[in-house]
Amino acid sequence: MIFIENIKGRYSITDKCIGCELCVAIAPANFAADSDADIEYGYCYLIKQPDSAHEESLCAEAANSCPSDAITKKSVAYKEDQHP
Repeated sequence: MIFIENIKGRYSITDKCIGCELCVAIAPANFAADSDADIEYGYCYLIKQPDSAHEESLCAEAANSCPSDAITKKSVAYKEDQHP
């Protein structure tokens, strides 16, 4: 399952997320954390798809560094009619 908070596009975070916030540390302009007190642990989600080569590089690094493999990356260009 993909979190509804994710901004549609090439990258997204699934429910495999353990809320470690490593992605937020690597690419804070693109990822955010939700630490709702009503849930056992927080989770992260995509707040902005990369729009530059630098941000693309950081998002790819975050995806490759994710300890739970929760960040998915579409291998083809994102099309607006595709679901995240």
